Amino acid sequence: MNIFITAGTLDYLKRIEKKYPSETMVTMANVSGALLLHETNGITVFKEPRKYEVFDSAGDFKRNGYVVMNNFPVTDEGRPLFEQEFKNRAKILSNEPGFIAIRSLRPLSTNTYVTLTIWETVMDYQNSKNLNSFSKTINKKEIGIDHQPKIFSSESYVSQYTIID
Repeated sequence: MNIFITAGTLDYLKRIEKKYPSETMVTMANVSGALLLHETNGITVFKEPRKYEVFDSAGDFKRNGYVVMNNFPVTDEGRPLFEQEFKNRAKILSNEPGFIAIRSLRPLSTNTYVTLTIWETVMDYQNSKNLNSFSKTINKKEIGIDHQPKIFSSESYVSQYTIID
């Protein structure tokens, strides 16, 4: 399974999504802009997307929700350790209140891994941050990979969006 992500204006991205109703596509936006995500086993219709391979997942995309993308720039030598630590993390979150889906994404054209989670509401996400299972899923200090040499090429960062139906 692959995920492709492209950016653009909200209107433009919604037109693309509506043009391909049989494809799994989700448009999301925040104050900085809009993204369109395409999940497929085939090729994408996007011209120049960010490309990812899904290496762990749970749940299905819906037409609503709150998206949190944890972005981790990882060195080439750090990739195996990072993937080992994050593989099967989806199972940890699957039973949390308000959880919809998770995708752990291996970059195919950059060095930035993404852990994408979708929640019913912002409050569900905020509440889950206080749970032990969630902190172990995304807190690199608690899982020990921040102590490994040359794992990360720069600081991680978080992007948050609302799915637009």
